[in-house]
Amino acid sequence: MLWIKAFHIVFVASWFAGLFYLPRIFVNLAMVPADSHAERERLLLMARKLYRFATLLMIPALVLGGWMWALNFAGFNQGWMHTKLLLVIGVIGYHHVCKAILRSFEQSANRRSHRWFRVFNEVAVLMFIAIVVLVVVKPF
Repeated sequence: MLWIKAFHIVFVASWFAGLFYLPRIFVNLAMVPADSHAERERLLLMARKLYRFATLLMIPALVLGGWMWALNFAGFNQGWMHTKLLLVIGVIGYHHVCKAILRSFEQSANRRSHRWFRVFNEVAVLMFIAIVVLVVVKPF
């Protein structure tokens, strides 16, 4: 069980690292001048690769988390676990929203400012903090 937990933590932290950095690339993409095609293409390439890598990290994070949950089903009855699972669903949604945003940049259809993406970036940080506090403190 400790090996599963250790690798779950590694994959979750790595997945979140991707979710922390991808919106930062969106900030830079939103700031690229219209005539700077090379910079735009370089940032899009970085965003595509990071999204794919984050997706590859998400899969074992979720599988290992599900495995731990299956081994300790009794823990599911606790309120903190329900809240954590709702937040995990939110993180998965955030991950997919990042894909939709990436598509809008690829199609030159983004209408949001770099300031919006700076705020959007903080959502992942807040979800990460909330999940860690719930798992460690188990407040309810």
